Amino acid sequence: MKKRIKKEYTNLRFNILIILVYIIGVILIIKLFELQIVNGAEYRETSNTRLSRESTLEASRGQIVDRSGNELATTTSTFNLELYKTKSDDETLNNCILNLINLFEKYNISYPNNFPINSEGTEYTIKGEELAKWLNKYKLDEGTTAYQAMSYFIDKYKINVKEIKQARKLISIRYEITTKGYSNTKSIELAENVPREIIAQISEKNSDFPGVTITTQSTRKYNYNNLASHILGYIGKISEKEYNEQREVYNNDDYVGKTGIEALFEDYLRGQKRKTGNRNVS
Repeated sequence: MKKRIKKEYTNLRFNILIILVYIIGVILIIKLFELQIVNGAEYRETSNTRLSRESTLEASRGQIVDRSGNELATTTSTFNLELYKTKSDDETLNNCILNLINLFEKYNISYPNNFPINSEGTEYTIKGEELAKWLNKYKLDEGTTAYQAMSYFIDKYKINVKEIKQARKLISIRYEITTKGYSNTKSIELAENVPREIIAQISEKNSDFPGVTITTQSTRKYNYNNLASHILGYIGKISEKEYNEQREVYNNDDYVGKTGIEALFEDYLRGQKRKTGNRNVS
């Protein structure tokens, strides 16, 4: 009798264990279905905006000095601003662009302005066949006025700025983004040679500038203009032949020494680039 009770108790525990395993399995399947099917697109988009992005830290070209230590050729660094795509909605992106525009205008920095309607939104800056092609590209009727076209882009970019001139400035950058395209790994350049004051403000309030990245660019400077230019030489964009011969060292948009000391001591002057990993967060 005791053996029978013990056997029934063992079978009961085993059945309970099997039921628990089945329940856990069903829960896991439901969760997997939710992750892959129900919310798959949303999670994929979130993942795409958090990809690691590798960038190249450009090396400063070495200085050329005379025997007294006077700098004949030096390298100066300038700052550029680039914009990467994030998961931000239109309102956040528009606010970011308006913040940038305010900084650009405060420090007289030029920014993309290829939108073919004037600052008042009253006239096209292109005409004839070029205008017809442009209207057709955006599926606008041939008789669409500049004002109507402005209204179309204001709706397209969900712009909530009342002043037409301010809206036109915002559209100019949104239009540049639409025309050239950008992604979370491919940036669009917004401004070159940006002063340190702007860099400091963007760095301090980076939450107001989602997707904005600061990059540096090296520029060669000859401190005595044309003095001994035939000896110092000059640098220029790498040729196709030079690039093919040294692919492991240079990129196809690098600058190299062409003549004189710049060319003769290229291996010493060019410096070494470094790869850095950045994370693009939404």
